[in-house]
Amino acid sequence: MKPNVVSAHVLFEEFRALLKWRWIAGLGASERRFAEVAVRAARSGADLVGYLNYIHPYRVQILGEREIRYLCNATPEDCERRIARIVTLEPPVLVLSDDQEAPAELLAMCERAQIPLFATHESAAFVSDVLRAYLSKHFADRTTMHGVFMDILGLGVLITGESGLGKSELGLELISRGNGLVADDAVDLYRINQTTIEGKCPELLQNLLEVRGIGLLDIRAIFGESAVRRRMRLKLIVHLVRKETLERDYERMPYEPLTQDVLGVPVLKVIIQVVAGRNIAVLVEAAVRNTILQLRGIDTYQEFVERHRRAMEQGGA
Repeated sequence: MKPNVVSAHVLFEEFRALLKWRWIAGLGASERRFAEVAVRAARSGADLVGYLNYIHPYRVQILGEREIRYLCNATPEDCERRIARIVTLEPPVLVLSDDQEAPAELLAMCERAQIPLFATHESAAFVSDVLRAYLSKHFADRTTMHGVFMDILGLGVLITGESGLGKSELGLELISRGNGLVADDAVDLYRINQTTIEGKCPELLQNLLEVRGIGLLDIRAIFGESAVRRRMRLKLIVHLVRKETLERDYERMPYEPLTQDVLGVPVLKVIIQVVAGRNIAVLVEAAVRNTILQLRGIDTYQEFVERHRRAMEQGGA
């Protein structure tokens, strides 16, 4: 589900310091919001921000040097008509960039239609990049999953599994081996574009890891700043299972890499059996290294199959 849409006031305050913008018209429309139809249809923040364009309604319209030139370099009647057409786009906000001077007709239109108009000296390209990044995350599809989310050898790895298998203890051992904790127990996941899932820790649980018998551990205080991460992109799910579950539900050596759907994005997945005497931390790191090879296009299993095929051909020759 997408969160509640952001208001003009929230957007203005969020970037007041970074963009150093001023609210120069439409001051009475502080609660003006993005149209729900636009938020639901948006594939990313890029669909909610753009340069002045009469084809794409309901999005933040940025007016840079070229756009102001288009609005003003015509007959008075054409200029008035071009500015008036902006109302039909129902923009949540207009942003005047590149330190441009707002035409009087534009100011009057924003006051009449109660459309917030922000002005900044920053370039149109910079404003666009900043707002797209913010809106992509703000309106991203999101979910919460149970597990331990970590940075293991530079890869975002979510450790899941049946209750009582020691996920948090495994996380603690991996941290002691130089890896980083993102979140324990509850992991907030966001689809920031069509192929990317980003995960972070709920604010209430930041830096904390719960280990049965010990309680809550402040990983940042114990291991230092380098032992925690604010966010990571999810690239691999490591699912811990008992022996009977592995034998019942999974193949010993799957022909194709396993994946799990997360917010519509297939994420690579490996299954690790938990039994006494196995060094699960070493197995997880090995799985991560193998995944890194797969992401680089190196598939060990397929190479073995090809090697086996060539051996059979040579034997039958």
